[in-house]
Formats: sequence, C-alpha cells, structure tokens
Amino acid sequence: DLCAAPGGKTAQLAAAGLDVTAIDISAARLRTLQENLERLKLTATVLETDGLSWQPDEAFDAVLLDAPCTATGTIRRHPDIPHLKTTADVIRQTDLQRKFVDSAAGMVRPGGIIVYSVCSLEASEGAGQIGQLLERNTELRIDPIVADEIPDFESCLTPEGFARTTPAHLPDRGGVDGFFTARLRKFDTQ
Repeated sequence: DLCAAPGGKTAQLAAAGLDVTAIDISAARLRTLQENLERLKLTATVLETDGLSWQPDEAFDAVLLDAPCTATGTIRRHPDIPHLKTTADVIRQTDLQRKFVDSAAGMVRPGGIIVYSVCSLEASEGAGQIGQLLERNTELRIDPIVADEIPDFESCLTPEGFARTTPAHLPDRGGVDGFFTARLRKFDTQ
C-alpha cells in the first residue's frame, strides 16, 4: 500500500488476510495508521520511507497506489474545491502521480497487478495518467474491472475497463465522491 497513511485501505487489506506492507513518508500519519491497526487488532509491515525512491528486496504481487491528488472528486462534501484548486495544483499533482505510478511499476513482479486510484475528477489525474503510463511502460496492460467486482457501481465502468464515479452517482443513497480507479497487470516482455 503505497502512500498508505492514515491506513484505511491497509486495514481493509490486512482484514482480508493479506500480507501488507504500508509505505508512507509522513511519520505523524504513520502513527495514526499504526494506532488504527492496533485498535483493529490487525498487522502490517509499516515503513516510513519515500515511496518514490524506495525499492523492495523482492517484487510484490500487487501494489495499491491511492495517489496524492487534487481531491476535486470530493466537491459534494467540500464545495469550496473549485475556488481552492488551480491549474498549477492539477499540474503539480499530475507530475507527482506520474512519479508514483512509475515507482509502483518497478515494485510489482511480472504477472502482478497495480491498482491506481485518485479522488479526482480531472482527466489528467485519471485516464490521462494511465494512458501516458502505458506509453512509457510496455510491460503494463489494462486489466479491466468487471461489473460483478463492483456491485451497485456497474454504471461507473468505462469502455476501457476503468471505474469512474462522480458525485452524481447513487443519489438515492446520498451520493458518492468522484473517484477514478484502474487495474493494470505487468507482463514480462523479455
């Protein structure tokens, strides 16, 4: 779990019985992650390190990257977002995401998967980011998300196999934030 703190996804993965390595650069946020794991009686390997430069001793079966983003998908809960975020913010986050997703690609073994997600409505942080990644890295392919994997969100699947929610989805249940999620599989091209 790259960019893991404060640990919600780490906890879900650990609760599912997976052997999780949680990586984040923020000591304070990792303390919260560790407290959450202890409270839930779950375990994970927790590493305070820069996910942009750290490399595992052995490649992982999967890497989850819920990347830092502009959070424009949270507009229904934070209506001030359009007034706070600028084009420069989008450019800065898109560049940081590019670095993180390239790093994630180097951490996963051939046959393994990368799940990339952002709570952004910006195309450059979602499908655009993945399109550019696939141009840079010929070992990666889209592993389409299918309807039975995301009950109640079937309408959020894109033709490419991404999951894309907007604040307009599920209004009868209170709505959801805007998210983009892609699953990629790494192939050995040698």
